[in-house]
Amino acid sequence: MGKLTVRALRAVLVVVLTGTVLVQALMVWALVSGSDPEDGSLPLTPLRVITILGIGTAQVALVCVWRLVTMVRRGTVFSHAAFRYVDGIIGAIVAAALVWFAVTAVNAPGQREDPGVTLIMGGIGVAILGVALIVLVLRMLLAQAVARDVEAAQMQAELDEVI
Repeated sequence: MGKLTVRALRAVLVVVLTGTVLVQALMVWALVSGSDPEDGSLPLTPLRVITILGIGTAQVALVCVWRLVTMVRRGTVFSHAAFRYVDGIIGAIVAAALVWFAVTAVNAPGQREDPGVTLIMGGIGVAILGVALIVLVLRMLLAQAVARDVEAAQMQAELDEVI
């Protein structure tokens, strides 16, 4: 991975992480200040808590991607240490799906006349879980690459002994 690509990706990660922290801080402030509408038209408190948790899942994924980019830059991504960060991304995506299902559940009572919205939201949650499965497949590919890298290193060591 080139230096320019790494710098560009890190710049994007910093901007997104900074933005999520600011939005999360605003949500916490709104939650603490208790500025729910008096007519009770929307369940803002549960949605704010869910939003804070959802942003947290994104932040975990961003940090894990940062660490993986660092490993790629150093040439150490094909090691067992990378699995921790890939597992963190998978966990964050699954948590995001669960948070989305919570949003769907909070929103469902208001959609009694149009249950299609709830079904679409549920479908989006299933799609988010599908992304987690795709990353799991990529993790399996990483496991194969790490095994081949270890095997190649062993073969090189044996060859060096012979020579």
